[in-house]
Amino acid sequence: MSLWSLVSHMPPEQFSGLFGEFPCDLRSLLADWLENQPWEFITGADSFCTNAAGALLSAMVEKLRSLASSNEQQCQVLQHIGNLENTYRRDPLRLVAVVKRILEGERAALLKRDRHLPLNFHRRQEELKFGLDLQRLQHRVGEIQALQEGWKQMGEGTRACRQTKLQESQLKTDGKLQGNDLPSLILEAVKELEGAKLQVLKRLHIWKRQQQLAGNGAVFEENLAPLQKRCENLVDIYFQLQQQVVAVGGELGSDLLSRLLERLNTVLSALVESSFLVEKQPPQVLKTQTKFQASVRFLLGPRLLQASAKPYVVKADMVTEKQARELALGGYGTPLSESTGEIVHNTVALEINSTSATSCATFKNMLLKKIKRCERKGSESVTEEKCAVLFSTDVTLGPGNLPFHLQALSLPIVVIVHGNQDNNAKATVLWDNAFSELERVPFVVAERVPWEKMCETLNLRFMAEVQTSKGLLPEHYFFLAQKIFNNSSASPEDFHNRSVSWAQFNKEILPGRGFTFWQWFDGVLDLTKRCLKSYWSDRLIIGFISKQYVSKLLGPKPHGTFLLRFSDSEIGGITIAHVIRGQDGSIQVENIQPFSAKDLHIRSLGDRIRDLAQLRNLYPDKPKDQAFGSHYNKEQMGKDGRGYVSTAIKMTVESERDQKLPPQESVPAPASANMYSLPGLTPEQPMDHLCQVLAPDMRPPAFPAQRVLPQFHAPEEASMSMGIPSASPFHRDLLPYRYLPEDPLPLGLEDLSPHPMDEEMPEIAPFSPASHVSAFGALLPAPPQLLAGLGTVDLPSEDELTQLLYEAQMEEGLQPPPQPCSYGDPMANPSW
Repeated sequence: MSLWSLVSHMPPEQFSGLFGEFPCDLRSLLADWLENQPWEFITGADSFCTNAAGALLSAMVEKLRSLASSNEQQCQVLQHIGNLENTYRRDPLRLVAVVKRILEGERAALLKRDRHLPLNFHRRQEELKFGLDLQRLQHRVGEIQALQEGWKQMGEGTRACRQTKLQESQLKTDGKLQGNDLPSLILEAVKELEGAKLQVLKRLHIWKRQQQLAGNGAVFEENLAPLQKRCENLVDIYFQLQQQVVAVGGELGSDLLSRLLERLNTVLSALVESSFLVEKQPPQVLKTQTKFQASVRFLLGPRLLQASAKPYVVKADMVTEKQARELALGGYGTPLSESTGEIVHNTVALEINSTSATSCATFKNMLLKKIKRCERKGSESVTEEKCAVLFSTDVTLGPGNLPFHLQALSLPIVVIVHGNQDNNAKATVLWDNAFSELERVPFVVAERVPWEKMCETLNLRFMAEVQTSKGLLPEHYFFLAQKIFNNSSASPEDFHNRSVSWAQFNKEILPGRGFTFWQWFDGVLDLTKRCLKSYWSDRLIIGFISKQYVSKLLGPKPHGTFLLRFSDSEIGGITIAHVIRGQDGSIQVENIQPFSAKDLHIRSLGDRIRDLAQLRNLYPDKPKDQAFGSHYNKEQMGKDGRGYVSTAIKMTVESERDQKLPPQESVPAPASANMYSLPGLTPEQPMDHLCQVLAPDMRPPAFPAQRVLPQFHAPEEASMSMGIPSASPFHRDLLPYRYLPEDPLPLGLEDLSPHPMDEEMPEIAPFSPASHVSAFGALLPAPPQLLAGLGTVDLPSEDELTQLLYEAQMEEGLQPPPQPCSYGDPMANPSW
C-alpha cells in the first residue's frame, strides 16, 4: 500500500503549508511514482548528487508527459511540466529538497494517526538506498578511470608531491580524504564498497530471518534473484577497483597498497561466504529413518565458479549446538571434524543452470540413519536438544583461482525417534523461530519473552496452520493469558506488560490438567485444521473462552441459545454449551461432551447441531439453520444407485434419549427375532430336554436311536476340568448324549413350537453346528445326523450357559447352586 493512498483520505488541514511550491494536484498525479524515487538519500551537493537530482527531474517530466497523453486535464499537466522546467532545471537539488520535505510531512502525519507506516515502506526505502549507493559507486569508478588516464601523464615530481599529500590526509581524524586526486578517490571508493557490502550482508540476514519466521507461518518472499543481482554487481565493482588499485600501486606506496588489497579481499570473502546459503530448509522436526530433502544455493556461482574437471560436491553433516557455535565463532572457515549423526545420500554435485543463471545443489533422498545425543543441561529433555545440518564444499573462484571453503548451516532441528515426541519438538522449534535474534550465536534464544510477542506468534501459527484469514481476537488472547498464567481474576490490561517463560509455555503442567499450555493449544490447532476450518473462517466458533464466562454470556439468553468452545480439560476437543430454561424459570447451562476429530469425521459438526432440536440460536441470537445451513450435508433419501435403502447416523444427548424412549420392559421385541421361553428344568431332566429348549428348530431324522455315552479320550480329565468327580452320578446325568439311529426320539422334541411363549427370557445365541455343549460349557463332538438339522448357528459362551441354568432353576423354585460354586462332593448339595 502506498503512502499517498493513505494520506489522500486524511483531512487537508493536516497538511496546511506543505503543498505550496509543489501543488497538491501535482502530488496526486505522481502518487506512487514519487515515493519510489531516492529523494531522501541525495544528501550532498557534489557532482554525483547534482547529476542524480537532474536525472530525477528529467524522469519526472517524462512521467508527466506520459500522463498528459491519457489525461483529460492535459492543459493543466502541460502547465505543470513548464513550471518544473523553469523552476528547477538550473537547480535540481532544490526540487529534491522540496519533495523530501513533502514526503517527510506525510509520514509524520501518518505516524501520528496510525503509529506505524505501511508494511512495505521500510523495505522499499532500503532498496532505494542500495540502488543509489550502487550508482554512486559506479560513478566513483568512472571518475577513477578518468583520473587514472591523467595520472599516467603526470611527471615524476608531481606524482611524489601528490603521494606526500595523500599520506598527510591519512592522519586526519575523520578519515576523509580531501581533494579529487586518484588515490583519494580510490580510498573513498573502497570505503563506499565496504558500506554497500554491509547492506548486502544485512539484507541476506533479513532474508534468512524471514525464512525462519516462515517456519511459524509468516509470509516469505523466497525469490533470491534480487539478492543475487546485488552480489554480482558488487563483485563486478570489486574486480574493477582491484584492477585500478594494482594499476597505480607504485604511486600508492607498498603499505597503502597492501592495506587496500586486504580490504578489497575481505569484501570479496564476505560476499562469497555469505552468498552460499540454504535455499530450502530440511524439516525442523526430523525423525530418524525418514527421508527428507533440502537444497543449497551459491548466489555467486554463475559469475565466479571456474570450470573444473571434477564437479564441485556439497556434503551434508549433522552437527550439535556446541559444534554449530564453534563453527560460527570461527567464521565458518574450519572444516567439520566429526559428524554427530549418520546421514545417508549426503553428497550432491553443485550444478550451474545456465537457463535460470543459478548454482544449486539439491538433496532429494537424504535419510538420518542415527543420531548421537550429547549431554543435556539441567532438566533439558530430548525434544529441547537442537542440532543442525551443515552443508559444505570446496571451490576455486575468479580469474586467480582463489580457494574457498564454503559452509552453510540450516535452521535448528530437533531430532525425534518416535511420533509421540513430535508435539514437544514442535514447541522447541516454534519458540526458537519466533524469538531468536537476527544475528545470534547458534542457537541462543531468550528464556522469557513479552506476552504481546507470544500472542503474535500464536496468531501467526494459528492462521498458517488452519489456512484461514481470520486470526485470533483480543478476547481470545485474554482467555489464553488467563490459562497460561493461571489467573482468572485479572483484567486484560493486567497482562499487557507481563512476560511468559519457556517453562510456562511447554514444561510446566497446567493446574488440574495432565498437559502443558502448548500441548493443549496444538491440539486445538490440529482439530481446527482437520475439521473446523470453514466454521472458524465463518466466525461460528468462539472457541477460546472459559466455561465460567460461557455461563455469564448464556445466562440471560433464551432457551436453546448455544455457542461453541474448545474444551478446556481435553486436548483437541470442541463442545457445545447451551441454555436450558425449566418451566419454573430455572436456568441451567449445559456443556455437551466434547467432540474429537474422530467424532467429527463420523458426523460433521454442522450435522450434529442440526440433529439436536434443543439447539435453536447461535449466540447471541442467530437462528442455527441460518448460521450453519451452508455446513449441513445433504441427507440421502430413498435408495442408492445399487438399490439399497440409505441409512444415516443421528446424534442425541443422554437426557434427550431417556425422555423419548419408553421404559426398558415395555419395549417390544423386533418381529424378526425368534424368542423362546425356557421351561422348568429339574435335576431329573436329562440334557436331552435342555437340547430341546436351546434348539427347538432342530428336527432329527425319524428313526430309532440308541443312547450311548460320549467317547472321551480321558473322561476323568474332562469332568475334573469342570470341578466334578468322574464317579459322580450328577456328572453322568448331565453329560450330553450322542444320538444314533437305533435310539428312540427324545421325548417332546418334535412338539416344540418356534413361536414365543408367555414367559419372557433373554435372547440366547444358538448352538454351533459343529459341537454339543455340556451344561458347564465342555465342548463335545456332535453326530452328523444332528448337524443336518441345526443349520448355521453361533456358539454360546460358558458364562451364558451357566447363567441360563441358574435362571431356569430359579423359575422352577429350586435352590440354585452357590455363586461361584466349587464342585466337590455332590452330596454336599442335596438340592442337586
